[in-house]
Amino acid sequence: MDIKQKMQEILEAECRAVRSIPVTDEYERAVNLIVHQVKELGGKLVTSGMGKAGQIAMNIATTFASTGIPAVTLHPSEAQHGDLGVLQPNDVMLLLSNSGKTSEIIDLVALARNLYPQLKFIVITGNEQSELARLADVCLYTGGAPEVCPLGLTPTTSTTMMTVIGDVLVVNTMLATGFTKQEYAKRHHGGYLGQKSRK
Repeated sequence: MDIKQKMQEILEAECRAVRSIPVTDEYERAVNLIVHQVKELGGKLVTSGMGKAGQIAMNIATTFASTGIPAVTLHPSEAQHGDLGVLQPNDVMLLLSNSGKTSEIIDLVALARNLYPQLKFIVITGNEQSELARLADVCLYTGGAPEVCPLGLTPTTSTTMMTVIGDVLVVNTMLATGFTKQEYAKRHHGGYLGQKSRK
């Protein structure tokens, strides 16, 4: 097996997948919803996903938190054992599921709406015809490119696209709220980035 050739194929496949993410008005709706619920109504962003998607959800939450949008990650299974209590009426949820069929995430929507019927949901999914997509207030479709995994199973390309979409949301929310380097420094005291932000 030629590792360098395979690496080139993977890079090209993932680049094509990222470039194929549909650019739609849903992104403006998502950013406006986050700004409205968090900045104007005092809520927070609550992200969730199962498995690898859950790890991307956590990354998105921590990035939002460091850039002026209070955010936490809610594990969908733990939500059924009391952690649902982290939700508040003005929160907005960002749910990740490539298939759009993840039972724990579908259940989370029902549980959250039972607690606060007015809660809003943004969904990132590779299946815009899924049940989760239909339940969403805003659906961000990844384009559904196939995984680069040789089995076509392991979340690889799909998690790359979710990460990129998360970056799109974070950056545009920063621009929408006028988030500054000074505000960043207040939230990031340690390490190289903390030092750089205070210069």
